Amino acid sequence: MSEVRFDGRVAIVTGSGGGLGRAHALLLASRGAKVVVNDLGGARDGTGAGSAMADQVVAEIAAAGGEATPDYHGVDTAEGGEAIVKTALDAYGKLDILINNAGILRDRAFHNLTEEDWEKVLAVHLKGAFCVTQPAFRVMRQNGYGRIVFTTSAAGLYGNFGQTNYGAAKMALVGLMNTLKIEGQKYNIKANTIAPLAASRLTEDIFPPAMHDKLKPEYVSPIVAYLCSEECEDSGSVFTAAAGYFGRAAMVESKGVFFDDAGKVSIEDVRDSIAKIKDMSGADEFPNANAEGMSRVFTRLQGAPAQ
Repeated sequence: MSEVRFDGRVAIVTGSGGGLGRAHALLLASRGAKVVVNDLGGARDGTGAGSAMADQVVAEIAAAGGEATPDYHGVDTAEGGEAIVKTALDAYGKLDILINNAGILRDRAFHNLTEEDWEKVLAVHLKGAFCVTQPAFRVMRQNGYGRIVFTTSAAGLYGNFGQTNYGAAKMALVGLMNTLKIEGQKYNIKANTIAPLAASRLTEDIFPPAMHDKLKPEYVSPIVAYLCSEECEDSGSVFTAAAGYFGRAAMVESKGVFFDDAGKVSIEDVRDSIAKIKDMSGADEFPNANAEGMSRVFTRLQGAPAQ
């Protein structure tokens, strides 16, 4: 079996001073990638800063014979994102891979959530992904190659009590990926998303201690590394990963119901057809909004018979 390698490739991993990001950085470096280890060094709620975490991971990579450089910029400003990409270009002259992993938690029940907690979580997860990805995407576009991985969560895909801010940010990243998949296609830029479950500094007091060894971040990193490889042809997919399990999550749409005369549909018509509207038998997955529209609504409007 041939080994997946990253020799000659340059990667940025945001939030890689610990947890999942550290595991991703170590695995890529062990397979030949030059890695920018980005971490602000703050607490899990986004407060504080310090360089020690990034430095420690760089030292680990160097001790194992790899090559890495630290970066201490925050992701949640355009200046910070530009600076992170500049670190890669200054150190290695190129950029091939970006893993958007940086994140914080400020959990509150929705009725107790403050505007500051809402804005800070969206700033790090969503705005942060934009601020780093845009300058990285421009470099990749010029070079005709790129691999981008976003990090969503089950809280975004399915919801979780006390995480409206986190869930909103995480689901928005899927929308960001969906469009980058389209815009990056002609430049060989693949954009995918992972929904990981792992024991890290964000979740250390959430999972029982007995689960920590079974939910090691290292068990998630193999699929992340694959999505960063030249061999990966997927783009626009969401993959779930935890404890050695890997799966795929997808947005699908039911076959739905067309009424003969859309202008005369009543509330009662919808009520009486709701079971068929909701029926997911034969549900379809669409590559983009235009494909969905053409296959359903536009075709019907152009005279196709009602189903």
